[in-house]
Amino acid sequence: MPEIAAFVADMKSAFGEQEIDEAIRRGRAGELTFFACENGRSVGTASPVETDVWLVDGAVRDRHYCDGCDGSCVGGEVSCGDRLNRIAKEKR
Repeated sequence: MPEIAAFVADMKSAFGEQEIDEAIRRGRAGELTFFACENGRSVGTASPVETDVWLVDGAVRDRHYCDGCDGSCVGGEVSCGDRLNRIAKEKR
């Protein structure tokens, strides 16, 4: 589950290792605090499908939790990758 592992590592960096480990532990124990599924493998407790469905697309996968980000790029026309490239060009 390499994509999930990378995502969890980012969440630990952003919110703290103890908090994320606790959410995962509780999800593995049956609470609706954590669920991950990748390549047919799953960990945690899934929410009922009919009440909590959220599909991830490219708009979410291209978010990098940039330093100093105010979140204004989320849901917009500009992805994080494009924004970072533009900033790098402006600094040259």
